[in-house]
Amino acid sequence: MNEVFEFLKKCRTYYLATIDGDQARVRPFGTIDIFDGALTIQTGKSKDVSKQIHSNPKIEICAFDGQQWLRVSAIAVEDTRIEAAESMLASHPSLQGRYKAGDGNTEIFKLTHVKATFSSFTSPSRTIDW
Repeated sequence: MNEVFEFLKKCRTYYLATIDGDQARVRPFGTIDIFDGALTIQTGKSKDVSKQIHSNPKIEICAFDGQQWLRVSAIAVEDTRIEAAESMLASHPSLQGRYKAGDGNTEIFKLTHVKATFSSFTSPSRTIDW
C-alpha cells in the first residue's frame, strides 16, 4: 500500500474512473492519503463523481510517472469519520479553501479490495493485492 501511495504522490495527478449508468467516466484527481491503515481519496458530496461512487463503488485509478504506469482497481467505501477528513485536508492544504472537515460536503473514501498493477514497456508487470 505504501508503494502505491508514494507512486501516486509522486505523479501528483492520477485519473479516476467510475461508472455512470452504463457509461465510464474518467477525471483527473490528486487527493491521496493513508488514514487508519487504508488508502483514501477525497471529493465533494455535491459532485457527480460522488454520486457515481455511491451508485457503483467499483473504481479504477491510473497514473503514469514517465517510465511506468500504475493501475489500481478497488472498492471505494465512504469513511464518515471527521478524523479521516482532517487527515486528508492536512495532507492537501490547497483544498482547505474549498473544503472543511465536517462541512457536509467533504467526502472521504477508503479503498478496499485493492489490486494494484505496476507496468512498463521494459519490465514485466507486478501486482500487489490488499
